[in-house]
Amino acid sequence: MRQEINLVLSPKEATEEESIRNAALKALHISNEELTAIKVVRKSIDARNRRIKMNVRIEAFINEKPLQHEFNPAFKNCSNGKRIIIVGSGPAGLFAALRLIELGYKPIILERGKKIKERKRDIALLNRESIVDEDSNYAFGEGGAGTFSDGKLYTRSTKRGSVRSILDLLIFHGADATIGIDAHPHIGTNKLPRIIQQIRETILHYGGEFYFEQRVDDFIIKGKEIRGVKSQGISFEGEAVILATGHSARNIYELLHQKDILMEAKAFAMGVRIEHPQEIIDSIQYHCTIRDSYLPAASYSLVRQVEGRGVYSFCMCPGGFIVPAATSPDEIVVNGMSPSMRNSKYANSGMVVQINIEDLHEYKEYGVMAGLKYQQHLEQMTFRNGGQGQVAPAQRMEDFVRGRVSNSLPDTSYHPGIISSPLHMWLPEHIGPRLQEGFKAFDKKMRGYLTNEAVILGIESRTSSPLRIPRDKENLQHPQIHNLYPAGEGAGYAGGIISAAIDGQRIAEAIAKRAL
Repeated sequence: MRQEINLVLSPKEATEEESIRNAALKALHISNEELTAIKVVRKSIDARNRRIKMNVRIEAFINEKPLQHEFNPAFKNCSNGKRIIIVGSGPAGLFAALRLIELGYKPIILERGKKIKERKRDIALLNRESIVDEDSNYAFGEGGAGTFSDGKLYTRSTKRGSVRSILDLLIFHGADATIGIDAHPHIGTNKLPRIIQQIRETILHYGGEFYFEQRVDDFIIKGKEIRGVKSQGISFEGEAVILATGHSARNIYELLHQKDILMEAKAFAMGVRIEHPQEIIDSIQYHCTIRDSYLPAASYSLVRQVEGRGVYSFCMCPGGFIVPAATSPDEIVVNGMSPSMRNSKYANSGMVVQINIEDLHEYKEYGVMAGLKYQQHLEQMTFRNGGQGQVAPAQRMEDFVRGRVSNSLPDTSYHPGIISSPLHMWLPEHIGPRLQEGFKAFDKKMRGYLTNEAVILGIESRTSSPLRIPRDKENLQHPQIHNLYPAGEGAGYAGGIISAAIDGQRIAEAIAKRAL
């Protein structure tokens, strides 16, 4: 017999197989001999009270052995399959490629950036010397923006049936099996690059093709049908084109606009990145002075409506660090990430405000591109208010809320450095004041959150795309251009690694279904 049960354990007990087994025996009222095996299905933290507990859901096997299930993707040799052009090697592009191979199609992946090894060198230069390579940075290169990120693997997507397949594929390519158990799984910026390289090897092994340092600069369109793309004068043609370029590929939006290919403006969000000492977040969330060594670095999720707009935390990185995510040398963009151990002494999070289309009246001359131009303008304003290179403008949190200039700044994980700047004065009126009110409200929920030991950095502006590339609900093609399949975050249909990967799989299946 097989039975699922929930156990409530201490953080230490939740790490010990023997303790979990003993708790299961007690809950089931059976002997040790009767309990053939146990399998942990899910773990989550209950920190509502001072005594922290772990909720552990297990599958217990009573007088029977568990079936041995191995995940074996049905990859096929696709060397002679129909060619599908994929623009972008982020999660949407890579997982579309893996699914296409299973379906017998040959993916041809074009990536504007470099392979991981070379990309690492460019990122090191960006951190150390503020040298921004516009095609090789935290946003562009093998694996897309997800490669050098926290690797968060949870999503609000309602398409939950596909999540398990994404996790299984990541485990198959080297991710730790615990991502299939943890309530809020993540991989870590130190481990993701190796996994992305393994995915590339799989695609190449089964007959797919990769082309790096190929920035797409034109589409091959005949009538109302796309036949392929051009990069540096080279044509790449196929049965369909999957556009999976991510939300930072402004040149693609510009190209679509120039060719009068339909796009839609949509709401997005911008704000700042805030960094606390991790011990402050631990003490608030775990009600302790020193965090239990069996507990992970504490995180938080905050949201508040302020004057009709959502103010909320985004991409919270416990035990992480802040990085320069600009894609042009005349802008500053900040983002956050964590290593797998989440063992930095800092905790950071984006703290952003919802931007609606009606907020952009000053940019109405740009039409559908208004949000993109506004985003770009604010990133350039941040650059002008920063220091030399990628030195970011910053302000102590309480000083920002009270409207005071910070005469000194705390230590930070942001490698290029920070410089004192009155963000409360130059952030736009529909962002700055709402953040001030939001921080006050969050302090009521998390006492001690509003503190001058925390620092805010500008600007967190790439939370999502300000544009959507529309597609038909049934066949997922662009309604105007036949065989063009917008996918992932850049198309406006995803928000993170998992949802983008799911979207890529759906696109691959839609292409195969169309051919039936």
